[in-house]
Amino acid sequence: MLLTKFTHACVRLEQDGRVLVFDPGNFSETEQALDGADAVLITHEHPDHIDVDVVTSALQEVRSLQLFAPAGVAAQLRGKVPDAGQRIHTVAPGEDFEAAGLSVRCFGGQHALIHPQIPVVANIGYFVDSNVYHPGDSFVVPDGVKVQTLLVPIHAPWNKVGEVVDFVIGVRAPKAFPIHDALLNENGRGLVEGHVTRFGAKYGTEYRHLSSGDTVEV
Repeated sequence: MLLTKFTHACVRLEQDGRVLVFDPGNFSETEQALDGADAVLITHEHPDHIDVDVVTSALQEVRSLQLFAPAGVAAQLRGKVPDAGQRIHTVAPGEDFEAAGLSVRCFGGQHALIHPQIPVVANIGYFVDSNVYHPGDSFVVPDGVKVQTLLVPIHAPWNKVGEVVDFVIGVRAPKAFPIHDALLNENGRGLVEGHVTRFGAKYGTEYRHLSSGDTVEV
């Protein structure tokens, strides 16, 4: 399986000629990420995880494109693209489904708390093909599975470095790569990734930096 990182939280998986895309948001190269996609997984409704206009256009133009999202996101998109309603699927924690020929299991339930006065929205973490876990905006550790490749939200208004490190330690995947990093400058990135690399290694996780456009085999 090939994994390509785009800016921020958007990631593209390719296997056997099929393409699955996570969170094509408005900080990301969404049109490039969605080119040739068979399915899209949306973790939650925030615009840095779904560029509604671009995703709507993709659903209109590609009649085979399937999309999976929490109920609120799915309902919004059905309202914008009624003809694609049967290709827009509502998912919830604990559910399993197939997308782009890959098995997917859902975890989580809600977005991490930013502030008590900011409403918490639904958030789904996706575990794909018994390999890659994208938690969206949460540090939910998936139960009952062994993650091989962890996507780590290394910076956000809702997290701190210690929580990032504890998430990596808690999942203990052999490989880990960054997501949710568009708000960091190079100084901040170096600090966070240094901690994640050092502490992750103590618990068996090899953390590797990826820049936007980098592709690795997982």
